[in-house]
Amino acid sequence: MLVLGVDPGLTRCGVGVVSGRPGGACEIVAVEVVRTPSDAELPARLLTLDERLGALVREHRPEAVAVERVFSQHNTQTVIGTAQASAVAILAGARAGVPVTTYTPSEVKAAVTGSGTADKAQVTTMVTRLLRLAEAPRPADAADALALAICHIWRGGAQARLAAALGGGRRGSARAWGGRR
Repeated sequence: MLVLGVDPGLTRCGVGVVSGRPGGACEIVAVEVVRTPSDAELPARLLTLDERLGALVREHRPEAVAVERVFSQHNTQTVIGTAQASAVAILAGARAGVPVTTYTPSEVKAAVTGSGTADKAQVTTMVTRLLRLAEAPRPADAADALALAICHIWRGGAQARLAAALGGGRRGSARAWGGRR
């Protein structure tokens, strides 16, 4: 399974592409951080994200896109920007007809480290080990994007196969699009 993981952000948007199978080893295919200048107008920043994320989806042709689910923070401006970047990532997958799943930060941390309360350093360390990298991906947005892809391979891939085996494996299912049943 090939998964494109996105750690959404307006200033720095981490993108990681990982290949693997549930319960098996994973391999890094690509990683980058899409940056937009904080002094640029919002429409231009969103357009930059849209163009680059769309290009990455076309280039790598992932079987799934995994996006970090926006969670409540104290800084409303940060939450709004992250939600806007998240929507661009979700649309990039949807435009390509690729299933999109959102994961909370604690779901990703639990999948990669075994603890939903792990800190960023622990996530980066585990991503580095799991992907057998010589050095840690930097900045943290890159490591987080790779962690999202690994999370989906190990959790989402297995869930999709189970749903398909039970007869509920439609591409547009509520769970696959981040909704609730």
